Amino acid sequence: MLTKNSTLSLSEQLRDRFAQRIQSRLLSAGARLPSVRQCAQQQGVSPSTVVAAYDQLLALGLVESRRNRGFYVREFTNFYTKNQPVSGVSIAYDAINSAANNANHLETNAPSVSATQTPATMRAPTPAPVNAAMLIRGMFRQAGPKPQPGMGVFPPEWLDNPFLSAAVRKVTTPAALKQFSLEYGDPMGDANLRQSLSNKLAQMNISAAPSQIISTVGATHALDVVSRTLLRAGDAVMVEEPGWAVEFARLQALGMQILPVPRRADGPDLDVMAKYCDIHKPKLMVSVSVLHNPTGYMLSPHSAHRMLQLANEHNFHIMEDDSYSHIAPDHATRLCALDGLQRTIYVSGFAKILAPNWRVGYMAAPEDLIERLLDTKLLATLTTPALLEKAISLCIDQGQLRRHATSIRAKLAAARGRTVKLALAHGCTFASEPAGLFGWVDTGVDTDQLAQRMLDHGYLLAPGALFHASRQPSTLMRINFATTQNAEFWKVFKKKVESVG
Repeated sequence: MLTKNSTLSLSEQLRDRFAQRIQSRLLSAGARLPSVRQCAQQQGVSPSTVVAAYDQLLALGLVESRRNRGFYVREFTNFYTKNQPVSGVSIAYDAINSAANNANHLETNAPSVSATQTPATMRAPTPAPVNAAMLIRGMFRQAGPKPQPGMGVFPPEWLDNPFLSAAVRKVTTPAALKQFSLEYGDPMGDANLRQSLSNKLAQMNISAAPSQIISTVGATHALDVVSRTLLRAGDAVMVEEPGWAVEFARLQALGMQILPVPRRADGPDLDVMAKYCDIHKPKLMVSVSVLHNPTGYMLSPHSAHRMLQLANEHNFHIMEDDSYSHIAPDHATRLCALDGLQRTIYVSGFAKILAPNWRVGYMAAPEDLIERLLDTKLLATLTTPALLEKAISLCIDQGQLRRHATSIRAKLAAARGRTVKLALAHGCTFASEPAGLFGWVDTGVDTDQLAQRMLDHGYLLAPGALFHASRQPSTLMRINFATTQNAEFWKVFKKKVESVG
């Protein structure tokens, strides 16, 4: 909190607070700062202190004043001075601005389309002021030491287990360590891991030979390899909306034409998909069939069959992101199981369930795409670390991963039950049936504004606007069931909802 005992004045402290949030992309380009009166009330200072802080932010080029509308965060362009000091806050925007500027010139999006619209009314996507780096930093930067409701992973203490270190010790004999350290590994990935993954996928009725599997530096890398292989700047890509914020940002940075497809309880809106196919001729669709992020929805067999029909009729591929496969129900419908890896590409990894920092992911793809996908991987990373891949393989083959996932599912079910009760007791409703790691919660207030107020108390929210191709105000937010089972968070949340409302 702001304090009079600091070596900085109150206005300088307030200036630094906003500067840090802008630098970290926790305040996005175009976001409106609280009015002078609102900010004074929130921070317990005088309006003149707020005015002085805002004037300093103006002078630094971080915000702009819009007549009769207030103060807004400026777009991230090269007006920032390299390593410009802000009383201890270093604004080092050189490299990130260059990447962000390039992305901004390429970013495109399409508006959500209702099933009643005719093709004549469906316009081509238009440029949008969405900054890719801002979305990623805003989603994953820790706001403080408290459990973070907006995070997309399990708490570290849930993942802690003895078998990971044991597996590493077993595969790092002196001879193995020398071999794997002094030589490049197989570009496809460790052969033992690919065999283990082939066996594992077969248990989900996905037939993939080891020769159809390529390891990657996490699932996000696999998604990127597929996109860079199959797409060129300007190509149309269908993506479910709401959807994973990082996926929108990543595709926008690559210059793709994003076509948001509304996600329903049983799958994507098939009518919208069909109209997009007729008008924009998409090259790819990115879909989360199982435990959709952020809604938790599960794909129905009927929707899956129709999606595959559209893919065959209109000659596009479907990339199926199954990052949460380890906590999914056994009966879940997957496109790749129905399609037999003809038009589909399966992507998953182990960051969510086992070892986030190991960055072990993989893809399973049609045989005729493997060489092209491998070429793309080679250009980006050459090979992937064989030691960690061998350790993962050992955990799979010895059943340790399966037992660990079973334990995580039990913990998550208990946490989900507690969180749902707390959320309902504090005035929230669920926009979709609670399932998996995430809850899609309606707060009744603008969650962009709510997120900024919660930051003052060390909580990072995931407002609903992040999960749309074109960022618009939303009353929804995504919560992590594992990190929101604490009553303390909900007490603060309730107070801030009332202040926003």
